[in-house]
Amino acid sequence: MTHESLDVTLVAEQLWQPVPGGSGTYIRELASALVARGDVALRAVRAAGPQGDGHGLPASVPIDQSRLPRAALYEAWTRWRLPRVPGPRPQVLHATTWAVPPRSAPLVVTVHDLAFRRSPEHFTPRGVAFFERALTATRRDADAVIVPSLATRDDAVAAGVDPSRLHVIAHGVSAAPVDEAAATAFRARHGITRPYVLWCGAIEPRKNLGVLLDAFSRLVEETDLDLVLVGPDGWGGAAQDLRARRAALPADRVHVLGAVSWRELQEAYAAARVFCFPSLWEGFGMPVLEAQAHGVPVVTSRGTSMAEVVGGGAVLIDPLDADDVAAGIQVAVGPAHGDLAAAARANAAAYTWERSAEQHVTAYRAALSHARAS
Repeated sequence: MTHESLDVTLVAEQLWQPVPGGSGTYIRELASALVARGDVALRAVRAAGPQGDGHGLPASVPIDQSRLPRAALYEAWTRWRLPRVPGPRPQVLHATTWAVPPRSAPLVVTVHDLAFRRSPEHFTPRGVAFFERALTATRRDADAVIVPSLATRDDAVAAGVDPSRLHVIAHGVSAAPVDEAAATAFRARHGITRPYVLWCGAIEPRKNLGVLLDAFSRLVEETDLDLVLVGPDGWGGAAQDLRARRAALPADRVHVLGAVSWRELQEAYAAARVFCFPSLWEGFGMPVLEAQAHGVPVVTSRGTSMAEVVGGGAVLIDPLDADDVAAGIQVAVGPAHGDLAAAARANAAAYTWERSAEQHVTAYRAALSHARAS
């Protein structure tokens, strides 16, 4: 069965944030995959601000700019449900983050996670209030709600989102090829002479770095592995805890690299022996697939969104048990390493932005049907 082309407007304001983060990657990759299909006429919406390029959007995507700057626009949308998005009225309006505009067309909202419900102490009271208003608007106005994992679906249902309007759509994964020369150069730049366990992310409590360091302390005497940590300091005292725990380990065995470029992150993945990501929860957990795309076995937390997507290329562990984490790392670097690496690469290859875009279009059409029925 063939379908007519859809006119879709994406709220792409996240791309102009100082740190677009994972939501920015989602918007850019999804927009590119939608445009490549040929059956979606795509426009983007942003707040008022300096003129410039499309921040990674395809050049063919027109960008309609509001008269309101970001803070005022977000406040108006969530508090008063005004103004409507600028530009022509689309067939489908897609809010790609919690910046949820009023429903001037069948509305789709992507809920990446409900962190403000799980850990409200990690947000300002004003931030929590904003997210709660956006959640209320989503419950009331959205014709379809996209979530990236069953774990986030469960959180959304618990928060009162109608299950019949929820669509679980995994992200795709993009990884740049890294040859052995580049991987060797990465190790040399950072003084890494042994095989290593990699972790990456913002250093914050739910990432559970303390347990990873405790697990690594059990491996220092038994293995020739190093530990490499990539990512910026976050909040909640996790960075201070990291420094204290690191001081108890041999100085030459733990390498804290801080924030790195996207290209160097690809090199860090490719040069790793294993990737360990014992986070307590994630909305999706993209790093595990990024590591797998480079053929790196993963050790990650059972009962989480990461466990949903890693397939056979991973060892699942109890993230609260340092002994179990250490044992999982030993399995991943041991005789099973080759089979795990092959399974990891094959698993990641199934997570494409083309597949994600196809499922988004299905959700868009479901939103149209829901709007017509109601």
